[in-house]
Amino acid sequence: MANQNVNPTRMELTARKKKLVTAIRGHHLLKDKRDELMRQFLDLCRENMALRKKVEEGLSEANRKFVLAKSGMDDQTLAEALMAPKQEVYLKKSTRNVMSVDIPVFECETRTPDENDMYSYGFAFTSSDLDGAVKALSEVFKDMLKLAEVEKACRLMSAEIEKTRRRVNALEHVIIPDTQDAIRYITMKLDENERSTQVRLMKVKDMMLNEKHGYDKEKEAMEASGG
Repeated sequence: MANQNVNPTRMELTARKKKLVTAIRGHHLLKDKRDELMRQFLDLCRENMALRKKVEEGLSEANRKFVLAKSGMDDQTLAEALMAPKQEVYLKKSTRNVMSVDIPVFECETRTPDENDMYSYGFAFTSSDLDGAVKALSEVFKDMLKLAEVEKACRLMSAEIEKTRRRVNALEHVIIPDTQDAIRYITMKLDENERSTQVRLMKVKDMMLNEKHGYDKEKEAMEASGG
């Protein structure tokens, strides 16, 4: 029994009561945190599903146009057209705190603001399908970046939910019950000690009265009852 290691003193009782109050308050706060994390996690999951569907459709459209472009151009011309890109993309990463979870935030910037710089080739010897494929990839890129951000956020929040759930269960099923048992055990022991002390004091009082006045109250009571 865990209570065998508890020191049944009033100081320990006060400490255990304070621990119980703190544990109950922490349990309520963690439950609220877990519920809010779950709500935001489900919102992110819905956003993730919508983004994934949009990205898959965009990539499918870009691949379809690349297949058409490749069918209308020879391999060497296609390779030369895509060999030296004019545009560059820079990725910036920051974080935002959501319920003590650092969620990544991705932002991208291009070297130049001109949208035509994404075409690294002249239009004289290339297919219009290649233009459409490059444009489709350019349009889906930001959605892909957002999808990566949301999926990472989902993984981080899922891990935080699991950690919070374990803490809630530990408080609810281990720490709070054990502390309550310890408080009951200490209270019981203190009551027993108090009763024992009262009995000893009464015995000492009787002994002192008998020594001072020369009579025994118990014997006197028996004689009074005709025993």
